[in-house]
Amino acid sequence: MSRQPRAVLWDMDGTLVDTEPYWMTAETRLVESYGGAWTHEDALQLVGKGLLDSAGILQDAGVDMDPEAIVSHLTDAVQEALRTQGVPFRPGARELLQDLKDAGIRTGLVTMSLRRMALSVVDLIDFEAFDVVVAGDDVVNAKPHPEPYLHAAALLGIDIADAVVIEDSPTGLTAGIASGAVALGVPHIVSLDGVGAHELWPTLAHRSASDLVDLFDRQTSMTGTLR
Repeated sequence: MSRQPRAVLWDMDGTLVDTEPYWMTAETRLVESYGGAWTHEDALQLVGKGLLDSAGILQDAGVDMDPEAIVSHLTDAVQEALRTQGVPFRPGARELLQDLKDAGIRTGLVTMSLRRMALSVVDLIDFEAFDVVVAGDDVVNAKPHPEPYLHAAALLGIDIADAVVIEDSPTGLTAGIASGAVALGVPHIVSLDGVGAHELWPTLAHRSASDLVDLFDRQTSMTGTLR
């Protein structure tokens, strides 16, 4: 009988929802408002990073604002884009969440976005998709530090080794691996080759809870870990 994970922990931006273009647009407009230039390659540096870390990079690009003000400004801009342009779920993500719920597997959302941003996305899902939400302002150390995932496991009352993490960025995937979870990479804007994911899937489309159970079972059997 397959060993089942006690929880599946999801990244948000780029994994659950395709908000990265919204963030990139907001960053570009902010840098340009201070007379600077912001390229696609510049924006790729921020994918998966903590918002205060990203704010420091934007300051280096010429944005003359306090880091907290930069974070608030970008969050407002992305939330407005979500309100006016909609929430673009990544292929298969919403369906997989529903299947996990139907299978009785608990879920957590672990994002470096602010809590108000995370909850605005969660509120637009038409079922209770997540048992816990950990956001960037809930932790001291941002991804790639494992604290966000360890905190989510603690809130769920589980050992992180009994969880699967789903991530789309090298930064987030590094956090998942360092936490001790089974780490699944689903690349989106940036490559995850060589980061160390336990497995890479090109998409979540047509994936089910049983696929995640199989992944967890394979990886824990390979390591010989008893759970």
